[in-house]
Amino acid sequence: MEFETWEPVYEAICRDFGYPRTDDEEARDVLASLTTPFDLAQLSAVDGATVAIAGAGPSLETDGALESARDADVVIAASTAADVLAAHDISVDCMVTDLDKNPETVQRLTAAGVPVAVHAHGDNVPDIRRVVPDCEDKYVLPTTQAAPSGPVRNFGGFTDGDRAAFLADHLGADRLVFVGWDFDDESVDAMKATKLEWAERLLYWLEQRRDERFAVLDGRRSPIETGAPGVLGGKSSSSSSSSE
Repeated sequence: MEFETWEPVYEAICRDFGYPRTDDEEARDVLASLTTPFDLAQLSAVDGATVAIAGAGPSLETDGALESARDADVVIAASTAADVLAAHDISVDCMVTDLDKNPETVQRLTAAGVPVAVHAHGDNVPDIRRVVPDCEDKYVLPTTQAAPSGPVRNFGGFTDGDRAAFLADHLGADRLVFVGWDFDDESVDAMKATKLEWAERLLYWLEQRRDERFAVLDGRRSPIETGAPGVLGGKSSSSSSSSE
């Protein structure tokens, strides 16, 4: 995804949460200083594949979700979903995280040669400085929600889960299967609930761009609030696997 396409959505997110853009840019620059360019060829298996996008919701541990993850060609896990899947002997091909929960998993996976998309945003600079230097640099894919810079990329997306979906789309996934996604999880706080609302909007936008119907949105599309006209919605005229 071109940043020019993503930027209006990013600006809407910043307005909604009151995030200063400069904080994201500063975090991006810290991550850039600690990483080198990531070779996307390491994730070439995504191209043309059925990709399971594993969220960290309670439903991930149900038999149906675990079976879907096992049946997928590729698994991209958001945050602690990587640990849940590992506990059920399901390996992941990539992890997406902003380092807020399980940094030891990030370090373990990169040491084992599994790519991890590490995300920089305004309030995780201490985590970036603490965790990233101890990772195997070759397997760290640095990302931002601000403008890309240096080795730091922006594929679109906001939460770990929807960023995983946008990454898979960028890499040319044929089909996205969502497991462990619980938009109505009543155990989350108000801030997390608002982030889940944005994740839902962004997946709705992504399925329109891909001309695909995500089962995770079945029964939910009509009430989705997509924001200002032109900010979300409409298919991309370019290929989902086009480069930035």
